[in-house]
Amino acid sequence: MTSTQINEAPALAKEPAAPAHNRRPLVRRVRDWLTAFTFTVPALVLFALFVLTPILYALYVSFFNWGGFGTPSDFVGTDNYTRLFDDPVFLGDLWRGLLLVVFSVGLQLPFALAMAVLLNQKLRGRAVYRMLFFAPYVLSEVITGVLFSMIFAPDDGLADKVLGSIGLDSLGGLWFADQDWVLPTLFLVMMWKYFGFHMMLYLAGLQGIPTELHEAARIDGAGPWQRFRNITLPLLGPTIRISVFLSVIGAIQLFDLVWVTTQGGPDHHSETMAVTLFQFGFKRYQIGYASAISIAMFLISLVFALAYQRFVLRRDTEGALTTMRGNR
Repeated sequence: MTSTQINEAPALAKEPAAPAHNRRPLVRRVRDWLTAFTFTVPALVLFALFVLTPILYALYVSFFNWGGFGTPSDFVGTDNYTRLFDDPVFLGDLWRGLLLVVFSVGLQLPFALAMAVLLNQKLRGRAVYRMLFFAPYVLSEVITGVLFSMIFAPDDGLADKVLGSIGLDSLGGLWFADQDWVLPTLFLVMMWKYFGFHMMLYLAGLQGIPTELHEAARIDGAGPWQRFRNITLPLLGPTIRISVFLSVIGAIQLFDLVWVTTQGGPDHHSETMAVTLFQFGFKRYQIGYASAISIAMFLISLVFALAYQRFVLRRDTEGALTTMRGNR
């Protein structure tokens, strides 16, 4: 053995093995990754199978003139999308969808907010009122549609009978059968059906506002309107933004309530994009064109959701993350 080997031997013998506590973070990290992977993969598989696959297949079919039987073979390129913007029915769907969004945001949500503020006060029997206003949302759209089809039936409907009993026969009419009244009547049904849901959202937001803020403002001499404008509305902002988002997306995708009450009539005056999609896809068997409508609906919803997230909800998300970091 040479002198160099003799000098290196003690040095090699003195090198300690990696301590167990240094290996624990790595083992814990690997275990966390495996746990996250185990719980995430099934959700991703279901999402890909039931969301991404139908979207991609609809996109593929939208480039064909296909009736739904056999394999798509008549490739037409972007003709179905060109046809969308030449179709007065689809353009009318866009206009009616915009009107429903304006009605929902401009009338339904303020009414729901007003009722939430009222029922947030100390009123006798307010729990009963909350239940009654929320009950329509629990009913299915089909039941609601059938109910109001009977209420607004011409001549022998409940609405016409009530108006006739108080001498207002002239205000009665064809309701769903009149081209000028069908959309306002349909919106009244939507408002009755959905405003209770938004009211409960606002109630939950109102109950999360500390009462000390209102008491301090009252001591400082602020009136009810000043307290509502400077305290309630700003702190209720995140809830209002979520409510607006849900209302707009719901108006874009509205189908079952319209189909049960009017089926898009008369003469397409209550038709929405979803109803037009159903008409072409399942009544006329023009699956390629119906798929193009579905892709248009998807893109409109996606663009709105991304823009809303980017310019409206981003501040709420950043605030929530900041609060979570502060609590740690």
